[in-house]
Amino acid sequence: MYRIGELAKQFDVNTDTLRYYEKEGLLVPSSVASNGYRMYSSADAKTLGVILRAKAIGFSLSEIKTLLSIEVDKANKECLDVKLVVDDKLAQVNAKIEELQTFQRSLKRLSDACCGGHESAQDCTILQALESESFTILSECHHD
Repeated sequence: MYRIGELAKQFDVNTDTLRYYEKEGLLVPSSVASNGYRMYSSADAKTLGVILRAKAIGFSLSEIKTLLSIEVDKANKECLDVKLVVDDKLAQVNAKIEELQTFQRSLKRLSDACCGGHESAQDCTILQALESESFTILSECHHD
């Protein structure tokens, strides 16, 4: 059994992180000692490892909660249940990548249009483009 500080140290996180995961229902101590210490089992440590790895690859706490609920009841769940969570996250990431690529193209267009010299910014093409109602950045993001 681990006390909260020991578990936090083992995973290189602070105790506030563990308390937050508890508050969010992701991590539940196996017991609370008579002195009030939260006590965690090796199964709890395994759960924390899953939480941290899932978080490291971009899952939200809500998505992690869904994955953990499947883990708890995996005998009654299907691989498809897990795959759907992962595929949904993958679609979100792909959409974000497309959005960032659109931003990148727009920023490159702005940068390429400017000489970047030491003259006054009075006639700066970047500022002119941003002031122009015809210059849009996000419109490219909404293509089908």
